[in-house]
Amino acid sequence: MNFDEYRTFDATGLAKLVADKEVTAAELLEVATERAAAVNPRINAIVRDVPAAPADAADGPFSGVPFLIKDLGQDYAGLPTSRGSRALKSVRATEHATVVQRWIDAGLVIFGKTNTPEFGAKGITEPQAWGPTRNPWDLARTPGGSSGGSAAAVAAGIVPCAGANDGGGSIRIPAACCGLVGLKPGRGLTPMGPASAESLHGSAVQGVVSRTVRDTAAMLDVIGGGEPGGPYAPKLPDASFASAVGAEPGKLRVGMRVPAAINPNPHREAYAAVESTMKTLTDLGHHVEELPQAPFDDAALAREFLRSWFVHIAWELDEAKRISGARDDGFERDTLILAAIGRATGSVAYLDAVQRRHDHTRRLTTFFESYDLLMTPTLATPPPRIGEFDLPELLKRGSDVLLKTRSAGLLRFTKMLDDTVDRNLAWVPYTQLANITGRPAITLPLHWTADGLPLGVQFVGPLEGESLLISLAAQLEEAMPWQGRVAPV
Repeated sequence: MNFDEYRTFDATGLAKLVADKEVTAAELLEVATERAAAVNPRINAIVRDVPAAPADAADGPFSGVPFLIKDLGQDYAGLPTSRGSRALKSVRATEHATVVQRWIDAGLVIFGKTNTPEFGAKGITEPQAWGPTRNPWDLARTPGGSSGGSAAAVAAGIVPCAGANDGGGSIRIPAACCGLVGLKPGRGLTPMGPASAESLHGSAVQGVVSRTVRDTAAMLDVIGGGEPGGPYAPKLPDASFASAVGAEPGKLRVGMRVPAAINPNPHREAYAAVESTMKTLTDLGHHVEELPQAPFDDAALAREFLRSWFVHIAWELDEAKRISGARDDGFERDTLILAAIGRATGSVAYLDAVQRRHDHTRRLTTFFESYDLLMTPTLATPPPRIGEFDLPELLKRGSDVLLKTRSAGLLRFTKMLDDTVDRNLAWVPYTQLANITGRPAITLPLHWTADGLPLGVQFVGPLEGESLLISLAAQLEEAMPWQGRVAPV
């Protein structure tokens, strides 16, 4: 099999070729690694090799299919999980993450780990540890984050599907930047162990980025379900998630919203994305209604998300120091600043931010009494350029002084920090809602800009709404097909 043939199949299709003995796992791995050798120097998606033995692939639904895992939250026994940090580049995992073991049991041939920002703390993938990952649609632009390495690898054709996870948009943002499908499952549906029971109070979940809806659905069948050390025994649907592909979603009531509190004037391409999708949905018999305001307090949600996020980064930093022995100079300036702000956050203020998540969940629950789904753009702007979110020079110099004097927590009172935070979130104001409320959400590659850049459309579903999202996604995949679009790299 050559690359041109390989590129035409998704993971489900490749698995069938292997099962039918039309191709071997070794042949598929050879094509995947040759493609990686050809394009990875340009996109920097894969940062670590994993020894692969395709002959030993388990007999499962994806037996023999090449696969990549994220270098964050997806431990592979015997290899480091760097989390995008220089401090952790040599700290080896002692056991497979549960999700990784489930992929291995499904027969996937894991041969590499993908790039991620330090601790997954940004919506871009530009860590000092490994250097920036570049978007295969435009090498000057970001593939998003924090699963940016995985998304870039899939968009470049190295693999048809790759491991990802999502604590604030880290599946959906890179999927949207790279023209892919990205489903964030609901809270607790996928395992985070055995190293931890849950992450970010359950906001972070495991998943994949892929080129097709059926791959996303079948992968959720592989990794879905609780684990002995986990905090939940999630309810799985009676039918498989894969069976939702092609199932009639019914006539849906969809509420649509584009402006956000943190970005009241999104890019015209964000409007174009939902407008064209709205027309297709209407043609399919669904009812779409533009909402005069967000069905939750999005300004408060952004503040509360960031407050708890900063505290989490402070904990991540201290944990990394504990297991690696690293000092402050082993971490990025931005990480140290966020950690300092988190450390300066009072315990009552932190708990208040966590407790108020229920307010947003209740408001979203009320919304779902009148609507089946919430639709937004996934991104408020086209994918930004590499380096666009580097700290301004003045803030770099000032923050270095504050870090040296251990008073960087004072930055939380400055307008300069507020402006920087707003600038970093303004292009991705839509994704945090699903994490905070624990609801499932999916982004679909339904729009390309006039410059040929992907810009996704997001649907947020109710509790246990994964099958509904998959069913609608498959319907839109047929009505607005994206398989013919191939990144120029």
